Amino acid sequence: MIVVTGAAGFIGSCMVKRLNDAGYQDVLAVDDFSRPDKNCNLEGKQLWGQMHRLNFVRWLERNHTDVDAVIHLGARTDTTEQSQEIFNELNLEYSRALWMICAGYDIPFLYASSAATYGLGEFGYADDHATILQLRPLNPYGQSKQDFDVWVLQQTMNDDLETITSGASSFIVHRSSFPWAGFKFFNVYGPNEYHKGRMASVIFHTARQIKSTGQMQLFRSHRPDYQDGAQSRDFIYVKDVVDVLLYFLENKPANAIYNLGTGQARTFLDLATGTFRAMDLEPKISFIDTPADIRDTYQYFTQAEMGKLRAAGYTEPFIGLEEGIEDYVQRYLKEELLW
Repeated sequence: MIVVTGAAGFIGSCMVKRLNDAGYQDVLAVDDFSRPDKNCNLEGKQLWGQMHRLNFVRWLERNHTDVDAVIHLGARTDTTEQSQEIFNELNLEYSRALWMICAGYDIPFLYASSAATYGLGEFGYADDHATILQLRPLNPYGQSKQDFDVWVLQQTMNDDLETITSGASSFIVHRSSFPWAGFKFFNVYGPNEYHKGRMASVIFHTARQIKSTGQMQLFRSHRPDYQDGAQSRDFIYVKDVVDVLLYFLENKPANAIYNLGTGQARTFLDLATGTFRAMDLEPKISFIDTPADIRDTYQYFTQAEMGKLRAAGYTEPFIGLEEGIEDYVQRYLKEELLW
């Protein structure tokens, strides 16, 4: 059986859908299942069963022989949450517990990290392990992901090393006793994020705002080197994300922490304009101040370096921003459908 943690959430439920489409029906969905607006993400999906996350660690210890892999996508993802204690419990200690069990019983372990670990980008956006150790996240959420990445690398420091190459570039990765991989998700968007509220993608909020007001308000720039709307992120469609995870599940490339973006930064103005176009409307965009509680920790640019993922053998092209927006808006947001 394949275990997906955070299975009722945005990326987790899309992962379950992708597994089902690939023929996997013995999927154990792990989450807290306390929110009906999240639980509906699992409607119509084939599951072996559901389990509360608080019961899963003990269950895994007792039933590890039944588990073929763990895809760990469950986490507290609110970037405005300031309680380090909450993140330590949900994002760090829980992940450590799962890692140790999977390592002990040779269970493949795939987990979600975040591009929030890159902070202001002062060390670039390279996913080589030496760079990862230096990163300085801007908020407790990013720090919790950074702390786990660093802890993982510490566990594997004594593993044998190997080199994978992509063109003129080479990457040092770990060859440990069990298959594992971490993924620094960049800005993921797509279906099944209706429950995320403020943390939903800008595309989601743009479509909602256009429906209710006929226009979109973007955050203005508070930096002299960026024009309003020119803040840029590496936006990746959730269908690409789960395709990559499925590839790693089935092919088990070299153990490492990988970037998972498209490798191409696009502006929020591009994103908003594309959403208007997908709704067959002319853009009507204005700007408002970035909220004070996130202004000092707001990333103005992210762009994944994707050489390591390509060197690991993943060759499929990523969906372009306009194409992804059109699919998301037309097939899902227009009628508020799930994937």
